[in-house]
Amino acid sequence: MMKNLVTKLLMLALVVLVLHPVAASEALMDPEKLNATAPDQFDVSFETSKGAFVLSVTRDWAPSGADRFYNLVKNGFYDDVRFFRIVPDFVVQFGMSGDPKLSEIWQQAQIKDDPVKESNKAGSITFAMSGPDTRTTQVFINLRDNTRLDGMGFSPFGVISEGMDVVTKLYSGYGDAAPRGRGPNQGQIKMEGNAYLDASFPELDKIVKATISEGKPAAADAAKSE
Repeated sequence: MMKNLVTKLLMLALVVLVLHPVAASEALMDPEKLNATAPDQFDVSFETSKGAFVLSVTRDWAPSGADRFYNLVKNGFYDDVRFFRIVPDFVVQFGMSGDPKLSEIWQQAQIKDDPVKESNKAGSITFAMSGPDTRTTQVFINLRDNTRLDGMGFSPFGVISEGMDVVTKLYSGYGDAAPRGRGPNQGQIKMEGNAYLDASFPELDKIVKATISEGKPAAADAAKSE
């Protein structure tokens, strides 16, 4: 009897380990269902190939952006994605899925713009966009005060509260995409995902895991310390 019980427990553990990532993947396949309202404040801990950093989000700064980011992180979208565009003394950009299927799905899941309440100061994080109401999954961290972006509609929703030194050390040797640099082509990332990035840009750093912790008002603390 004891042997049967141990066998059943081992089988159950195996099922949980196998099914958990599948469930996360299935959730990401339907953006319309990932519409939970984010907490007023929450932190996201990033474990990366270069080290760890913490992002503190304040929903009031950009509610739609904060909600989208919260749902993406909570469901594992940013795990194993690459910091594919780093322009020194400007921005660190990430948020293109390593899975071409997910890229295709989320490319259509655009959200409306938030009014700009906070400035694009060094350490702040903002959604990338190609025009009005085109935000999807890509975000960038400002490496300097890029206040000129405020007037272009880029609305920050959080700030790096710990580990900015890690962010500044992420591999930037490829620079921007052509013709400004020799970095990855976004069209190819969409079509081929991490297979393209790993083969052609092996030095890129990546997010190993992004994890949410709720209720800690670190964003406010970070703002007070500036």
